[in-house]
Amino acid sequence: MRLSAALCSLLLAGLMAGPVAAQDAVDPAQAARAAAQRLSEAGQMVDSAEGARNRVRALTEAIRAYEDGLEAMREGLRRAAIREQALAGELAARNDEIARLVGALQGIGASPTPVLMLHPSGPVGTARAAMMLAEVTPALEAQTHDLRRDLQEVTVLRALQESAADKLREGLENAQAARTALSQAMADRTDLPRRFTEDPLQTALLVASTETLEGFASGLSQIAVNEAPGSLPGIAERKGTLPLPLKGTILRRAGEADAAGITRPGIVVATRPRALVTTPAAATVRYRGPLLDFGNVIILEPEAGILLVIAGLDVVYGETGEVLPGGSPVGLMGGPETDPDGLLNGNAGGTDAGQTETLYIEVRQDNTPVDPETWFRTDKG
Repeated sequence: MRLSAALCSLLLAGLMAGPVAAQDAVDPAQAARAAAQRLSEAGQMVDSAEGARNRVRALTEAIRAYEDGLEAMREGLRRAAIREQALAGELAARNDEIARLVGALQGIGASPTPVLMLHPSGPVGTARAAMMLAEVTPALEAQTHDLRRDLQEVTVLRALQESAADKLREGLENAQAARTALSQAMADRTDLPRRFTEDPLQTALLVASTETLEGFASGLSQIAVNEAPGSLPGIAERKGTLPLPLKGTILRRAGEADAAGITRPGIVVATRPRALVTTPAAATVRYRGPLLDFGNVIILEPEAGILLVIAGLDVVYGETGEVLPGGSPVGLMGGPETDPDGLLNGNAGGTDAGQTETLYIEVRQDNTPVDPETWFRTDKG
């Protein structure tokens, strides 16, 4: 599968959207160019990758680049739709004014020149009328110029959105193809080191008998067979700087109640459908699968005594006992992809409006929950 050409063509519409948002703090054209560079590099990695491990790394980078590129394009489309709606509203509000302006111009154009030069009150009235016309004419020309400019901008914005919508649909399809290829590459990868072998019977018994996350975490050692001694290199020096497992917005912080009044010691991150979830650091997979009311869960151990609980995944990668490199994919979020037509109709709302999926992240140190924001790099840290 050659992804280079499709990856690079994804951002053409995003690059066009820059002038529409010139007054915004973040220029979408600049973001799109940066994403386009990532797309190019990722496509080259995919094309040249050999072996399952290299292909996983390349596809992971490609999907991240897709996410950046699609985000830039969505933002450009959103801003274009908002600008078009604003212009349409302004033009609608000026309908009466425009009608009077056009009527006046048509009336002047239809009247014989000698009649225009005369005034019923005589030469003095004619002179005054001429002076008034001389003052009004520049204003009429300015209004005509503004009207022509706004109408032209509406035309350009509509053409931009039609072109960008096609590119967005193509990008969404290619991103899904990359995710499918990643799933296959993950299944083909067999060269990862293992720290232990999972005992499926003990795992089933532990899951069935568990009532709390604390109880489950305390029993994880029971499911490991022939575990290698020692631990992975510590991550204490990276405390507060670990990247979040996915791109998103913190919806609830540790200890904040949800709509049902339930509080948890972890954070909830809102993200887009089908977002890629990766390991923030090299870690051992202590468990993966459904657990309690958390949905699909993967529990990572970056060092002895520290567990990262990531819950709410739709697809989970990796096998219990494997040691995953930092930045390795561990799953995908659920939900349908963003509808391009919703963006074209201006229904996308703000930048975070498409973040309809949620991921729960909890950090346990010596099986005691700690605030994840003391470990991860967030807007709070």
